[in-house]
Amino acid sequence: MDGSGARHSRRGPAGRQEMIADHVLTHGSATAAELAERFEVSLMTIHRDLDELERQGVVRKFHGGVTAQPSAVFESNVTYRMKATLAEKDAIAARAAELIEPGMAVMLDDSTTTLALARRLEGITPLTVVTNFLEGLHLLSRFRGIRLMALGGDYDALHNSFLGVSCQEAIESLQVDLCFVSTSAVSGAYAYHQEQHIVSVKRAMLASAARSVLLLDHTKLGRTALHRLAPLTAFDRVIVDDGASSEALRELDEQKVAYEVVAP
Repeated sequence: MDGSGARHSRRGPAGRQEMIADHVLTHGSATAAELAERFEVSLMTIHRDLDELERQGVVRKFHGGVTAQPSAVFESNVTYRMKATLAEKDAIAARAAELIEPGMAVMLDDSTTTLALARRLEGITPLTVVTNFLEGLHLLSRFRGIRLMALGGDYDALHNSFLGVSCQEAIESLQVDLCFVSTSAVSGAYAYHQEQHIVSVKRAMLASAARSVLLLDHTKLGRTALHRLAPLTAFDRVIVDDGASSEALRELDEQKVAYEVVAP
């Protein structure tokens, strides 16, 4: 050992938990034994740390370890998602931005893929942008020529966004030209998501838009999650990156989904 674990431990539980979270969010997962050795504390201490991080929604425990990766019933923490498949999301966002024209009203969900799109909106003005994603609100508030509308509701730290009945009601009072959403899983003829309260907000967004576009990096294809969001044919267009397998694209063809493939 290089003594770094002991130095980390002297920062106390909160500091150690922050570094554990950084490690897991960077690597995707870790075992409790690995973390105990890395931070030079007992397994009992590590499990207490992991219990607290799970309570905060940062990670998810499994037998013998912890993960930041999604499952059929849990979505990844937004911090982990913001570090994943960055080149693919940027390529998808570049194509999506070409669909937007000055003068439009555009709605963005709380996905990290639409955040990549938000970064490309500065020059497409005047523009009205509606979103419930706090990260997106911070970003877009710096752009001139964009009328920014925040969707309020109950703040959800796991997604860094506003959700719930108040958010849905705010969405239902609007009508936008284009809505861009992403989701965590696509299989067969449907898009899926792990969390019912996320599904409710995304469905409200789709209903409030004249046209809707689904943005998907290839890791979402061929996966299912607990809740069915919408049929893929409900979207006017699906944009995926070229990491998508031939089998996944063939499935989209079979379902007669309007999609296009972009390269990072």
